[in-house]
Amino acid sequence: MHQMANDQLSALAKIQTQIMWNRLIAVVEEQAQTMIRTAFSTTVREAGDLSAGVFDLKGRMLAQAVTGTPGHVNSMMESVAHFLAKFPAETMKPGDHYITNDPWLGTGHLHDLTVVTPAFKDGRIVGLFANTAHIIDIGGLGMGPEGRSVFEEGLYIPIVKCFEEGHPNETFFDFIRAGSRTPVELEGDIYSLCACNDAGAKRLVEMMEEFGMEGLDPLAEAIFEASLRATEAEIAKLPKGTYSAAIQSDGYEAPVTLAAAMTIGDSEIVVDFTGTSGLSTRAINVPPAYCRAYSCFGIKVVVAPEIPNNWASLQPFRMAIPEGCILNAPRPYPVAVRHVTGQLLPDLMMGCLVQAVPDRVAAEGSSCLWNPPLRGGTQVSGQKARVDDFEIITFNSGGTGARATRDGLSGIAFPSGVRTMPVEATENVAPVVFWKKELRPDSAGAGRTRGGFGQVMEIGTKGEAEFAVNAIFDRVANAPRGRKGGGDGAAGVVSLTSGTTLRTKGFQIIPEGERLLLLLPGGGGMGDPKERDPELIARDVADGLITPGEAKARYGWTG
Repeated sequence: MHQMANDQLSALAKIQTQIMWNRLIAVVEEQAQTMIRTAFSTTVREAGDLSAGVFDLKGRMLAQAVTGTPGHVNSMMESVAHFLAKFPAETMKPGDHYITNDPWLGTGHLHDLTVVTPAFKDGRIVGLFANTAHIIDIGGLGMGPEGRSVFEEGLYIPIVKCFEEGHPNETFFDFIRAGSRTPVELEGDIYSLCACNDAGAKRLVEMMEEFGMEGLDPLAEAIFEASLRATEAEIAKLPKGTYSAAIQSDGYEAPVTLAAAMTIGDSEIVVDFTGTSGLSTRAINVPPAYCRAYSCFGIKVVVAPEIPNNWASLQPFRMAIPEGCILNAPRPYPVAVRHVTGQLLPDLMMGCLVQAVPDRVAAEGSSCLWNPPLRGGTQVSGQKARVDDFEIITFNSGGTGARATRDGLSGIAFPSGVRTMPVEATENVAPVVFWKKELRPDSAGAGRTRGGFGQVMEIGTKGEAEFAVNAIFDRVANAPRGRKGGGDGAAGVVSLTSGTTLRTKGFQIIPEGERLLLLLPGGGGMGDPKERDPELIARDVADGLITPGEAKARYGWTG
């Protein structure tokens, strides 16, 4: 009887731990949603380009918000330790907020702000909240690949206090406002980031009071232990061995090769990036934390997708990134558009894993966001400018790769996970016009399951005035590849509507009377196209997504 009572108490304790864990995820999700509701930048408010999480006093992430991107979340996970190294937890006070955009201490480029905030209960610090958000402008050359060092890319913020005991650091905000083309939005976003951490801290304290918690340590250890053991158990099920793969990027001054050898052991997975191309002179380089972030994500979604993402669940994934390669950029190399390279890493990880667990991976997709930074007014045209000055970025995506049992997704961001921005939201804050935004016919790779479709976008300004695009596109010279006999997705195209081809990367003028035409890549297919269900082919033809001629050529469809 005594043993039965102990077993019941143990079961109840496990249930309570699970409830507290779920509540913690709800806390950080409210944290993220507060940022979305209060943010000034359309990149946060409309696209959800952010992350939010709660950390223990050792800087270990307990839980992350569902809303957010892997590049932000997994690299932010490393950044809190850097904050604690400069401002130890015991020195923090209620109302303090700390900030940085250091690419090597934060999430990889100057356009991401990371804010860390202590949470207090009964006058004692009990945890930390952190968030990251992409902001529209931080000065310098702007969002683009043209910089030759990080010093050209914008205002560099070391880890400093932006609020001290609830009072704004006015000197900090003076510098911020003076250094940006969008000072109101930038200042507003910083207040938003601080407010969202405050919301998380408030909910955490309420939760602790409800459950009679004096600190987070017991819950943290339970979360970490369960997450680590569950991840190791999933790794143990995999075929052991070393699996190699490579993927090509368009690069900037020359094509780039990303190479990986993945060794699956009994309880850990080690990835060696030997063979990867060297550093670029332009801003497509990747800081190592960002490389680890997207590599871990690419492994986790295949190996342990159901296990919550936290400090412990990522510990079994190890990265060996050689010095001097494009995935291990040292200071002060330019890194402004590190996502163009880094977002190919999940496809590379799946290129390794397809050899071990072929039915659990996807084909290659568009992968890299197609998010054109647009600029106009006097900073482009000088005195002959016909529109007001504007600086805007809009997030869009091509097709994802096919899966073993399902087609790829069309116009969906994978691996970043950000939302496609409504054209109305962009047109509301800048004098731009989206004349066309629709799915791109025949862009999906053929297969038993086909890839997702890319998009067609045609962009101009009000009055057809001159403007500029700071192109940051990829998958133009290297189309997304299919797997297991599936066809490749369509490559991307960057041009004027008149037919003139533009460079895939770099600052370029769209002349008066012209428009920017973007054809976004489609996802690769999976399996033999001849095995595809004829009814699905007919549906795509009826929907105008595949032309009859292409359906016959790719699938042998006769209607």
